[in-house]
Amino acid sequence: MEPQRGIILYDSVCILCSRWSRFVVTRDSQAIFRFAPMQSDKGRAMAISLGIDPDDPDSFAVIFNGATFKKSAAVIAIVEQLPRWQWCRYFRYLPEAMLDWLYDRIAKNRYRIFGKSQMCIIPEASIKARFDDLDSAITRVSAGER
Repeated sequence: MEPQRGIILYDSVCILCSRWSRFVVTRDSQAIFRFAPMQSDKGRAMAISLGIDPDDPDSFAVIFNGATFKKSAAVIAIVEQLPRWQWCRYFRYLPEAMLDWLYDRIAKNRYRIFGKSQMCIIPEASIKARFDDLDSAITRVSAGER
C-alpha cells in the first residue's frame, strides 16, 4: 500500500522556505510530500482556501492524513515523517503558543534575515514531479475537501 501523501504549501520566493522544502525533499525517502508554491495559480487558490494570504503569507501549511497544519504544528507534522527526524514529535508536548511565538518571530523576519528571491525556484528534474503532480489534490483542497 502506498504511504499517505501530503501537500506542503510554501512561499517559494522566501529563501528560507525554499531551503526548508529542499531539506524535506532530500530526506523524504518515501516521497510522502508534494510541494505547492503559493506563487503558482493552484497554490494561490489553495492558500486562500486555507486562510493564508498568498501575497503576504504569515505561515506555510501542510495537508496530511486529512488534516491541515500551520505554523509550528506543520513543522512537527512534517519532520516526524522523515527518517531520523521522528524524535521531533516530542515537541508536540511543548505549549503550542510558545512554539508558534518562536515560529512567528522567524516568519516575520525571514525576508530580512534570509532574503527573498525575485522568482520561484525551479526544482531539478529528479524531483520536479513532486512539485508538478498536484492537480487533483489541490482541486480537492480548493473545493473545501480537507
